[in-house]
Amino acid sequence: MTNSHPTVEISKMPRGGPDASWINRRLQTKRPEITDRYDISDNIKQKVIGTLDRFGERFGLHALNAQMVLAQIEGLDNPRILEIGAGHGGVSAEILRLHPSAEVTVSDLDPGSVANIAAGPLGEDPRCTVKVIDATDIDEPENSFDLVVFAVSMHHLPPGDAVKVIADATRVGKKFLVIDLERSSTPGILLAPLLLIPTAIAVLMVSPPSAVPLFLHDSLIGTLRAYSRSAFSALGAAADPDMIIEFPAGGPEFLPWIPIVFTRTDRSKNSRDEVEC
Repeated sequence: MTNSHPTVEISKMPRGGPDASWINRRLQTKRPEITDRYDISDNIKQKVIGTLDRFGERFGLHALNAQMVLAQIEGLDNPRILEIGAGHGGVSAEILRLHPSAEVTVSDLDPGSVANIAAGPLGEDPRCTVKVIDATDIDEPENSFDLVVFAVSMHHLPPGDAVKVIADATRVGKKFLVIDLERSSTPGILLAPLLLIPTAIAVLMVSPPSAVPLFLHDSLIGTLRAYSRSAFSALGAAADPDMIIEFPAGGPEFLPWIPIVFTRTDRSKNSRDEVEC
């Protein structure tokens, strides 16, 4: 459907969207997650990223994200995919494992993360390119990819930067798939700290105890910074008033994650014309 959300000053939009309640607007924070901080050593950042990677692999989250990606490229023989903000590259690795002819460019803004990905199996895969890319200013030609993917990272960005990502990703890609936390209701946010106990136990299954407080910190910050569906619609409209925004089924039932697909109307028309021909 084409977005028809009311105009909003995006830089000041609450994470709950233009229609967020008074209390929901206050249950958010500008505090960055550990991986976003420049005053934190790279060793600590990589400990968090490594924990996220092992957590995602152990509990099947990378595979779930990859399945949502595959749903968007169904029918394409040799899809070209760009993953931005990849962090550890786990999702791209799963895409390549599940799709025998996909070509993936896996990227991140952090040179340390990119170096780690390049030094691993993805760096040796002939179907994978590893590079540093700023998601808010993607240095790639227009329409270079069939799909751009941004997995569990949009909530890291303030609204103004999120709009830049949507605008640039839909420029270089035919479709832009965001997989991210969905903002909870006000009671859900208030009860979020209770979920930290089982989360801590799960983290201990994949990482040493020293990683637990780091992971829990970012989990709570992520809950407070997550965008609602209303907010995603407003972000898409700010990037392009005619942007097509869809919330397809396929998110994990046991996690507050949702897929959002952004497509420019001219790209949608071109895709239909190709099929008709």
